[in-house]
This record gives sequence, structure tokens and C-alpha cells, in this order.
Amino acid sequence: MSSPSVSAPTPAPGSPFRDASRSPWRSLRHRSMRWWSVANFVSNAGTWMQLTVQNLLVLQITGSAAATGVSMSVQAAPALFMSVLGGAAVDRWPRKVTAAVSQALLGMVAFTTAALVALDMLDMASLMVLAAVTGTIATVDGPACALLGNDLVPVEDVPSAIGVGALVHNAGRLVGAALAGVTVGFLGTAAAYAANGLSFLFVTAVIPFLRPAAGAAVRAVAPRAVAPGAGKRDDLTIREGLAFFARRPRLVALAGVTGVSAVFGRNYGLTLAVLVTGPLAGGPGAFGTVSTVLAVGGILGAVLGARLRRPSVRIVGTLAAAGGLLQVVAALSPSLAVLLVLVLPMAVVESVSDTAATAVLQTDPPPHLRGRVLGVWSSIGTVWGLGGPPALGLLMELAGPRGALVAGGLVVATTIAAGHVLRGRRMPRPVQLPTRPGEEIPGREVLGTAA
Repeated sequence: MSSPSVSAPTPAPGSPFRDASRSPWRSLRHRSMRWWSVANFVSNAGTWMQLTVQNLLVLQITGSAAATGVSMSVQAAPALFMSVLGGAAVDRWPRKVTAAVSQALLGMVAFTTAALVALDMLDMASLMVLAAVTGTIATVDGPACALLGNDLVPVEDVPSAIGVGALVHNAGRLVGAALAGVTVGFLGTAAAYAANGLSFLFVTAVIPFLRPAAGAAVRAVAPRAVAPGAGKRDDLTIREGLAFFARRPRLVALAGVTGVSAVFGRNYGLTLAVLVTGPLAGGPGAFGTVSTVLAVGGILGAVLGARLRRPSVRIVGTLAAAGGLLQVVAALSPSLAVLLVLVLPMAVVESVSDTAATAVLQTDPPPHLRGRVLGVWSSIGTVWGLGGPPALGLLMELAGPRGALVAGGLVVATTIAAGHVLRGRRMPRPVQLPTRPGEEIPGREVLGTAA
């Protein structure tokens, strides 16, 4: 980061943070992380308020549910094609500046949309353009903000920072969705967009005052000049990030575990909806109850995930396989009550697995490559996100909801188990982490277990 390292205040005796090395809240003992969490909560609440209102606005303009899906796809599409470019920008530019500028730009888009709505000048074409612009900016903003939070805490507290971020995200989602209805009802649709714009400006105002705690990984931005006699610089190129990802066995394994889980499991909004309303003969209210239990499990899982000190791909795979087996059992539920009992641990396991995977992903690469690695990961995740629901939909057409859940869960569990067995039969050669002269990988001793 561009700011000098500043030691965090020492917790007072009796403080819940003193010696709480496994506390899920340990990252909050750092003042800047507390401010960053508040800013993220405000921003998430504003974003979910806008997303909720945007779907209603598209329905109001077009009267078509399909158009709503198209608008969401248009906003997500840039992640598929431009995330690697966004990650390269995050590695090339000072992280605080990048995050502040991207947040300010997102605020401008929100204010522009609010003005068009207030003046009754917003049509579907302009809404699509604004959605695409938002998605493009997000390819830079996402990795910049994610890594900025990690830069504020020591390496051993990164899992806690990620877990706290997951809690903030879920809390912001609940609050934002609730505020959307209230805001639209009393102030109108334009006010929701304006509120989101203000939330972005709040984050922009907080960023300059953030300082990394003692022991945090300090990432110096490499100079652009080329030293006399040196070859062409390629450590900031997109190709370097792609090559690092492809040559890093643990990242490839992580992508495989996440991919098989995303395609054959996890899409509970689709699979459980069909199971509840079909074989279990429940209605929308019953699925609402299931969704609430899933949300509660996600929050509990985020707390448990934040307690991890040495997250690893092995932990991620084990939890994903356990989630697959729970999915098989849930598919055989004879009643809604039994399903609700199983849904909670399913959500907890998924959330802990996600927190561990994010921690590995954001700490395994050296600091000067993390933006590009996150960019590669975002592109891969977009592919899984686009391919998973259609694949599951086809599977449910062929095997029914129970059969699809059973088959998907078995595929997840057996694939991960087979990968573990194959890995145990070979001894991979260690991969040398690329570093600049004199640069050590922060937390190497911590990350050495992330295999």
C-alpha cells in the first residue's frame, strides 16, 4: 500500500481481542479494519438497495421477467471478459487510489441513474448501458476493495478479515433489501439510486484515512521505468498472472473443487426451490423458510470460517465433499421439517468452505500478483456461474429434483475424493514463488500449509 505502516493500538487487559488468536473478530482489533468494515456495510446496503430497486424498475419499464434476467447478465458479462484486465490494473496502480477512484465512479453512475429516473428519461437501452458500465468498473473495484481490506491486517488475521467481510456482505444484503421497499415507498425509486451513490462516496471518503497494522503485508508498487541493461518488464503483464495461476497446483486444485461444486451443487436457490415446491408439496412460503435458514447458516459459517488461521485447499475440498454428501441426504428428505434440519449444516459447510477458499486465493500469490490472480479467478467463477444453473436444470429434467440432487452430490464428493487419492500417489515438485530481488513472501510459514 502507498501509506506507511502504522502500529495498531495494543488491546487493553481484559479486552476480548487480547490473545484471541482464533477469535472470528480478531481482525477488528485494528482500527482501520473497523472503519473499513463500517464503510463496507454502508456500501453493501446501498448496493443491495439499488439491485432490488433495479429489478423492480426493469419490470416497470418492460413488464418482462426475462428482461430482468437480461439486465443482470449484462451487468455480470464484463467479469467474464475483462476481469483479468481489471486485476492487472489493481496490481499496477496503488491499491488505495484504485479503490477510491472506482468507488467514486460507481457513485457517479448511481447518481446519473437517479437523475434519469427523477426526470423520467430512463429507458431500457440507457439502463442496459449503465448496467454494463457498472459491471466494467466492478472488474477493478472488486479485487481492489477485497485486497485493500487484507492489506490492513497481519497475514494471520486475513481469514478473520474475510469472514468479517462475509458477515458485512450478508448484513448489508438484508438491510439493503429492507430499505429498498421503505425508500421507494416514501421517497421514490430515484432516492434509492441516490442513496447508493452516497454510500459509494462514504467509502471513497474513508479510504484515504486507512492505515495498515503492524505486521500487515506491505505491497510496494513497482516503478514503471526499466533499469539500464534490464530486459523487458513482464511482471505486471496479464500473461504473468495467467502463468502463475496455471503453474500453481493449489490454485488449479481450488478452481477444480469450486467448479465441480458450483456446477453440481450449491445452486440451492434452484434445486431446493424445485424440491420444496415439487416432491415436498410446499409453497412459496415454505421455500421462503428454507431460504431464511440458508441465510442464517451462511452467517454462522462466516463466523466459523473467520476462526481459521491456516485455511488450505484440503480444508476447502473436505468441506465441499461433506456438502455434497449432505446434499444427497437432503434430497431424500421425506418432509419439509427434515429438510430444514439438513439445510442449516449445508449452508454452514458451504460458507466455511467459501471463506477458506477466499483466504487461500487472496494470500497464496505474492502481493504484486494478487490482483491478476483474482482477475483470473473472477473470470473462472463467471463461467461456473453461467454454466451451473443450465446444467442443473437439464439434470432435473432428466432425473427429477431428488435424482438431480443425489447425482450432483455424489459427483461432487467422488470427484474431490478421487482428486485427493491421485494427489497422494504423486509427489509434485515445489513451485518457486516469483519474487523480486530482496522480496520475501509475507506469511510464507503460514501459507506453507495451504496445499
